[in-house]
Amino acid sequence: MSQAAVSLVLGEKWHGRVSERTAQRVREAARDLGYRPNLAARNLRLGSTRTVLLVVPVLTTEFFAGVYTGAARVAGRHGFGVVLYPSPEGIGPARDPFASAQAALDGVIASSMAADALTAIRGDQLPLVMLDSDPAAGTGATTVNLDIRDGVRQVAEHLLTLGHRRFLHLAADVPSWTFDIRARELAARLATVPGTELRTTAAPLSIDAARAATETALSAPGPRPTALVCDDDKLAAGAYKAARRLGLRIPDDLSVTGLDDLALATALDPELTTVHLDAELFGERGMEALLAVLDTRDPARDDIPVTLVIRGSTAPPSAP
Repeated sequence: MSQAAVSLVLGEKWHGRVSERTAQRVREAARDLGYRPNLAARNLRLGSTRTVLLVVPVLTTEFFAGVYTGAARVAGRHGFGVVLYPSPEGIGPARDPFASAQAALDGVIASSMAADALTAIRGDQLPLVMLDSDPAAGTGATTVNLDIRDGVRQVAEHLLTLGHRRFLHLAADVPSWTFDIRARELAARLATVPGTELRTTAAPLSIDAARAATETALSAPGPRPTALVCDDDKLAAGAYKAARRLGLRIPDDLSVTGLDDLALATALDPELTTVHLDAELFGERGMEALLAVLDTRDPARDDIPVTLVIRGSTAPPSAP
């Protein structure tokens, strides 16, 4: 057989150019010989590495594992590999993971990070897709976002409909666009309802830090909040511990909400009312956006919908 015919079959470009029977014979011969294409040589000829870098703040969270799973699924269908890389301690600047990332990669997807943290990796050459990032930041990067604003609106509407008017916001002590959005949207929505009160306390993203911050806030002088809005489910778990230390019952004395819908949400008792974020779909959309950029196509611009999951941690406030 000609080299061209074999190349067409092994490159999956034989349809309409080589017969089905011939293609099958080539595949069988390759299998019997143990032949594997030399991807390095092919990529050198094509001027492409077929490799994408996914940068995340940390590797140990369920959410970012889902983002990777979704991105790798789409990448695999298009013959790309995904390398997962954490930025140091979840903050920039991220170090170049290769001798020269620009020579080893076709593009970068960064989740929940600042674009300027990626300068060492991306330079001004590599295509970049930012997940969970400000689309108006002026970085020139393509952005893909979950509809966090709507998620916070759904939480606020749920609690307001139950009759809550005194709120405590347990905010993530992380300088990030996504957490800024949560704080601004919650304040804006509650401000439209007369008689509402909103207090805010911040804590690092850990259960112990959330417990300490919540315990202090709920022990402060004045009327106690009846609803606690947490920036994520891990903070909500810390709030549960604080409530129990103070002798408060959830949801009888205090309604609690989260945001993420991690497996932790259903391990808590009562189960946590929270906003479901589809991390795998998030990763899929991010990879699809990068593929579009690489093909000089316009990626989809719509935010990914989110859904409030109502469980046992919310109820109408108790009578004073």
